[in-house]
Amino acid sequence: MPSKDNFIKQEGTEFPGKTYVEHLLRPVFNDQRDYLFKHMFNIHRAHVVMLAEQSILEKSEAAKILRGVETIAKIDPQTLTYDPRFEDLFFMIEHKMSEEIGPDLAGSMHMARSRNDMGIAMYRLVLRVHILTLIESALSLATALLEKIDEHAETVMTAHTHTQPAQPTTLGHYLTAVLDILLRDIERLQSAYKTVNCSPMGAAALSTTSFPIDRHRVCELLGFSKLIENSYDAVAGADYLIETATAVLTLMTNSGRWVGNFLQLVTREHDIIKVADPYVQISSIMPQKRNPVSIEHSRALASSTAGEALAAIHMIHNTPFGDIVDTEDDLQPHLYRSYEKANRVMHLMHAVIRTMEVNKELALARAKTSCITITELADFLAKEKGVPFRTAHKLASAVAQKCSSEKLELNELPLETVQRILTTQHEHLSLTQKEWEDIICPLQFVKRRSIQGGPNPDEVRKMLTNRMQMVLEIVSNLKKEHQRLNLSEQNLINQLEKFR
Repeated sequence: MPSKDNFIKQEGTEFPGKTYVEHLLRPVFNDQRDYLFKHMFNIHRAHVVMLAEQSILEKSEAAKILRGVETIAKIDPQTLTYDPRFEDLFFMIEHKMSEEIGPDLAGSMHMARSRNDMGIAMYRLVLRVHILTLIESALSLATALLEKIDEHAETVMTAHTHTQPAQPTTLGHYLTAVLDILLRDIERLQSAYKTVNCSPMGAAALSTTSFPIDRHRVCELLGFSKLIENSYDAVAGADYLIETATAVLTLMTNSGRWVGNFLQLVTREHDIIKVADPYVQISSIMPQKRNPVSIEHSRALASSTAGEALAAIHMIHNTPFGDIVDTEDDLQPHLYRSYEKANRVMHLMHAVIRTMEVNKELALARAKTSCITITELADFLAKEKGVPFRTAHKLASAVAQKCSSEKLELNELPLETVQRILTTQHEHLSLTQKEWEDIICPLQFVKRRSIQGGPNPDEVRKMLTNRMQMVLEIVSNLKKEHQRLNLSEQNLINQLEKFR
């Protein structure tokens, strides 16, 4: 370890010190270069166009500035590396603009704005792309689920509560539940997008400016849907980050739960789902293995995504209500990475679900075990035989206990044995062979659950039709938003033509 004097000599005596450069400025510069470059130049374009339209800049001055902007914008950002002469990418680009068009004009480009409103605008522009991309990926998964719900509306399987076999349902019914949660997650992403897609431009440092700017014009040119009206809110508010984080956190927490179920269903012990060959990995030493690594990675990535989102939330917690670095360059990459990883989960599980095979026969056979239709005995006795429900439940429990003690399944228990149990409470209570066979049949169990939202195949198909319409509507709205953004970008390009 060097002495204090030698350490100071290595670090330097002026800002920025070597450690500050290596462990903060350089990594931050790289993130800015990789994520913010394109959006920075769109903000430059929109702001300069507005300054000219408001006669804050002469048209000739704006034309020169915009020509310089276009020249610098053509630089491949990956060729840019941290330069200790400049604190960050913002100042490096300003320097390059000064070299291109002169320092006076380069400085004029920044009239009536600050790094505060500009930085937040860049973050919002990046995040809105991430959110829209994740919505698209989630919709892709939704379409795969719709396909499998239709295919397996009548595929009877065992549903579990508390990790134990509970009652028969269908795979279509189960996947509809997964889809419904996913659709709610998409709604949360849409809400986050609405919050993010607002313009802070014109807030400047925090109190706007004395220049006669048009904030709405910049908002329009950048494709934001509306202004953040209060200028202090524009630079101090971090709820757009929290909502962005919580939307992806909720999506990945929800997804991780059913992805975990899939890992159970693909085990040899369950063997209900078979993952297609392109998404399994063979062991390096055990050739019989079909490791469902695509699902394993999805679960791990979901957890990693949640961690990144939580990191962003914790970085905001208890920070002062104002412009502060906690919500800026150190935080943003956590959100970018969280959305990138969430996208990978959506695509992986789309591929798995779209191509998976289901062992329908085994799923049905399993639904005949563990006395999981016994609920129907209690319901039938109460509905059809007039037995008080608590008594009916007690009788059904006695039948289940008999199966357990005799190590028999319900379909192996003789009707005579059932009759003896029933008459312990009601002397004349009896079941026909047909009634008993329907009670213990998982197919009949499912068909009788025809209440709205139940596993009856007709009910599942009703839900399917409704969900298809919901997905189509989301797809249509997403397409309209992309068209709106494309028109906005084209409008910005068209405005530049006026200065050529």
